[in-house]
Amino acid sequence: MISFDCAELAEAVNGKLLWGNAEQVFSGITTDSRKVTKGNLFIPLVGERFDGHDYIENSINSGAAVCLTQKPIPQHDNASAILVDDTAKALRELATWHREKHNIPVVGITGSVGKTSTKDMIACVLSKQYEVLKTQGNFNNEIGLPLTLLQLDKKHEMAVIEMGMSGFGEISRLTAIAQPQIAVITNIGVSHIEKLGSQQGILKAKLEILEGLKDDGLIVLNGDDPLLRGIRGSLKHRTVYYGMENGLDYVATCYESLGESGSQFSIELDGQTYKVSIPVPGIHNVYNALAAIAVGMEMKIPIDTIIEGIGSYSPGNMRQNIISFKGIKIINDAYNASPQSMQAAINVLEELCSKTRGIAVLGDMLEMGDMASELHYSVGSFIKDKKIDYLIAIGNDSKSIMKAVADSGNQKIILQHFENNKDALKYILSIIRQGDYILIKGSRGMKMEEITDGILNSEALIP
Repeated sequence: MISFDCAELAEAVNGKLLWGNAEQVFSGITTDSRKVTKGNLFIPLVGERFDGHDYIENSINSGAAVCLTQKPIPQHDNASAILVDDTAKALRELATWHREKHNIPVVGITGSVGKTSTKDMIACVLSKQYEVLKTQGNFNNEIGLPLTLLQLDKKHEMAVIEMGMSGFGEISRLTAIAQPQIAVITNIGVSHIEKLGSQQGILKAKLEILEGLKDDGLIVLNGDDPLLRGIRGSLKHRTVYYGMENGLDYVATCYESLGESGSQFSIELDGQTYKVSIPVPGIHNVYNALAAIAVGMEMKIPIDTIIEGIGSYSPGNMRQNIISFKGIKIINDAYNASPQSMQAAINVLEELCSKTRGIAVLGDMLEMGDMASELHYSVGSFIKDKKIDYLIAIGNDSKSIMKAVADSGNQKIILQHFENNKDALKYILSIIRQGDYILIKGSRGMKMEEITDGILNSEALIP
């Protein structure tokens, strides 16, 4: 746990002691007043609907030893305050200062889809040989990433850091803090296209990760992504590509679905062929594994150890978790959604329900801007030839998913649309029966986990 005194803190964040003792020591950092413990540094952040400065007194009463502030505040006994221009900027400066004290390789990961799963799989591989700090949950923004790096201590030998964004400049600020040795970009999709204008804009924003890359660093790119493949040979850093197409540095062949048990593929390295097993279903996870192999090989980890690390992977919460309940199987993928991840999830559903019924419950994909109708329709066009039994759409834009299936003339898929989760849940409970696989997916704002929770809390017997 990070620990030093106010004098060092003021130097790190270009601040000055407002009141208290320059020798006051703190231990641990939080931006959430509800999580303050004795001796902490509290950093009050200012948002659109809140001001952390309103909770400084509560934080000190809860035991905070030091606080940052960007405005004058009343003095408190037994605590110290450091005045800064901007507390959010000070958080980033403090994380940068702390990261530079730890001369360890950092793997930075970004991309439109799959960055969290890729981060976790890379961490599984690296953890077989190194003590690894990794991004937890969705701590991938300008608050979460600094807080993650502030957890670095002398035991850590590597860090695996996820970088998210919704607009230009965000990844630039994040990579300046993380200073990665290896930069991984999983793909260029259409998430946040509302703010970034086009896929070329998204590519430009994702490539900001290279601004913080060490001069002798490595870039790891998905070679099956047309936009990433299109920049081949144009980057100044050493670059390797992974995918399923010939001519790449790490190529997966002989992909095979193993149902709920996962999937497997082969890869040839140094003239020898290896079989890699992934304990989760879906061909998209092959790409995550290939990125992990590329990073593991770069870090001189033996291939057998890399394969073992991939085999220890498990998905995060609400990321294609398969839940068994009263004879049905719920594929809980409610964390977020984009056209690419929707397609990947539908593929998993089709793989698993080949001998029974498949029900796709899909909510709106948000932040699609003017392309919302077109992109939702594209998901429906993808679904139209899939062997599933029900498509249940929830929300406004998801009507276009259903419309594409209807326009195709496929009458084998039963179509239903609902405005809200409550009405959709009532219908789902009326049709499900033992043996069904139910995919639940939508953007975070759609709160699709309400569907999952509603099924799991149902006392009705499933026929």
